[in-house]
Amino acid sequence: MPLRTTVIRAFRILAIAEACSWAALLAGMYFKWIAGTTEVGVQVAGPVHGALFIGYGLAALTLWRVQRWPFRVAALAGFSAIFPFATILFERWAGRRGYLGAPRAGGHPGPPHVQPHLARAAATGGPAAYSWPCHEGRAGRGRI
Repeated sequence: MPLRTTVIRAFRILAIAEACSWAALLAGMYFKWIAGTTEVGVQVAGPVHGALFIGYGLAALTLWRVQRWPFRVAALAGFSAIFPFATILFERWAGRRGYLGAPRAGGHPGPPHVQPHLARAAATGGPAAYSWPCHEGRAGRGRI
């Protein structure tokens, strides 16, 4: 299985597992601090959640590199791990936006809104020069 596919699959699994471990940790904190009955929930769920949190962060950093995410997407992935259950929301959002998809035209991973510009550059046979959508019709072409 290619690295990209493996990392995307691991990221999706870790996003759900990290959210579930948040739920277990919150339940453990309830029994420890509010009900005052036992600390076992925190003792078990705490290290599990910590390991899944680190795994999710490493998977997000790997996808930032492999999928060529913009910094704002990588930062959003990181911030989603801080808030309970937000990793699932981020994973769904990133999947809908194409950030967790396979490479598109020209072998470029990422969201589809970038693809027409790369396809245009590939059709000309020249270097990967293109203008961003906000610069359409303006002078000044960027290089990637």
